[in-house]
Amino acid sequence: MRYSPRNIVVACNHRGLTHFGGIYFFHEFVRLLRLRHFLAQQLRYPRRNNRYSVSQMILALVYPLVLGLDRLETASFLRSNGTFQYLTGMPNFPDPQTLRRFLLRAPDSLWKQLHGVNDRLLQHFLHTPHHRSRLIFDLDSTVVTVFGHQEQAAVGYNPRYRGKRSYNPLVCMETNSTFFWDTELRAGNAGTWDGSVELLDTSFSNVPPDIREIRLRADSGFGFDPVLRALEQESVDYVVVARMTQGLKRLLPGLRYESVNRQWEMAEFDYRPHGWPHARRFCVARRFIADDSTDTLFSMGRHVYRVWVTNMKLTPAGVWHFYDGRATIERRILELREDFALRKIPTRSFSTNALYLEIIRLAYNLVTAFQRTCLQESWKKLTLPKLRSNCFSFRENSLGRGIVPSYGYANHQCFKPWQMMSFAKFGGLNPSSRERRPFSRRI
Repeated sequence: MRYSPRNIVVACNHRGLTHFGGIYFFHEFVRLLRLRHFLAQQLRYPRRNNRYSVSQMILALVYPLVLGLDRLETASFLRSNGTFQYLTGMPNFPDPQTLRRFLLRAPDSLWKQLHGVNDRLLQHFLHTPHHRSRLIFDLDSTVVTVFGHQEQAAVGYNPRYRGKRSYNPLVCMETNSTFFWDTELRAGNAGTWDGSVELLDTSFSNVPPDIREIRLRADSGFGFDPVLRALEQESVDYVVVARMTQGLKRLLPGLRYESVNRQWEMAEFDYRPHGWPHARRFCVARRFIADDSTDTLFSMGRHVYRVWVTNMKLTPAGVWHFYDGRATIERRILELREDFALRKIPTRSFSTNALYLEIIRLAYNLVTAFQRTCLQESWKKLTLPKLRSNCFSFRENSLGRGIVPSYGYANHQCFKPWQMMSFAKFGGLNPSSRERRPFSRRI
C-alpha cells in the first residue's frame, strides 16, 4: 500500500510561473514586425520624468486586451508576473494609474498619429498571404452603454438599457480579411449617419492604389443621399437597405414581381425619393404571409418586404445574395464588445476614450494579422477566446535564464500549429512613401 507524503514544504515564492506563457508567440510576431521601433518613430508624446517610453505604454495597453484583462485595474495582475515581463521584454509593468494618466494627458495629436499607425498596419498586411484586388466594406454602428458621467455620452437608441447614457461608435470592417478598417466615436444621441461621410473619406484614402474595386454594404441607417453621393463620387459599388418612406411603400404593391424560389419573388425599379437629385435603382423582395405569425421584416398587407438601393450591375437575386454576406459584421462587433473590451470605457474624457478606441483597433488588427500570417488554416477563423485558451493562456514554467533561457510548457495541442508558424512571411513596418489625401477628421 502506497502512503501519502507527510513532510511537505509549501512555498509561494516561485516567480517562474505564468498562465500567459503563450503570449511569447504573439510577442515574437510583434518583435519581428518591429512594432516598438515603428511606434517610437511615428508617435510624438512629450513627457517629463517618464519611466516608460510611448511605445512601451501602447503595448502595455494592447497586451491586456489580447489576454482578456479588459480593465486597466485588472491589468495590474501582470505587475507581479515576472515571466510575462521577461518574455515581452518589459522591465516591469505599469500600474493602472500610470496607464490612465498616460491616456488622460495624451495630446490631441496622438489620436491622429495612432490612427496613421493603424492605417499603415493595414496596408502592410492587406496583401498577405495573397494579393487582393477587391475590398468589401461593411458599415455599421453599435451602442456602448456607460454608467457614469462621461463627456458627450447622451441618451439615445439603446435597446438593452433604455434611458441610459451611451456612446454610438461607427465601425467599418473589411469582410474578406476581417480587418478593423476604421472607426469613430460618437455621442449616444448622434444621428444614424452622422460622421459617416468623413469616416468613408478616411477609409477610402487608406486603400492601396492597386485595388481595382471597392464594394460597400450598410443598413437603412445609412440610406441617405449624402452618404450615397459620397460613395458614387469614389466609384464605390454599394448595396444599402432602403429607408421605407411613405412614397416608397405606395409603390411596392403595384410592381411586377418574378419568382426566385418557392417563397420569395423579386422586382427592380428606378425611384427618386423626395430631396434626392436623381433616381436610383431599387431592388425589392417579398414573401407571402401564410398565417398571422409575426415577422421581423417590414410587412404590408399579406406580404413582408426587403428593399435595397444599389448601383451594382447584378440581378436582383444577386444583390440580395451579396447583401446577406453582411451578417458577419454582427459577429465582429460582438467580438469587439465582449472580447476586446469595447464596452469598458476607461475614462470620463471623450477624446481619451476615442484614443482608447484606436488602441482597441490596433489590438484587434494585430491579432487578426497574427492569425492570417502565422497560424495554420484551421486556426485562422478562431475567435479571440478560443485563441486565448488554445495558444495564449496556458501554464509555463521558467527553467532558467542563463546564457540560453529555457522555458517548459505542458504537452498541449497548440504546439502542433506552433510548429507550422512562419514568421518569415513578412518584414518589419516601414513608414509609408505613398502620398495620401489630406486627413480631415477631428476629435
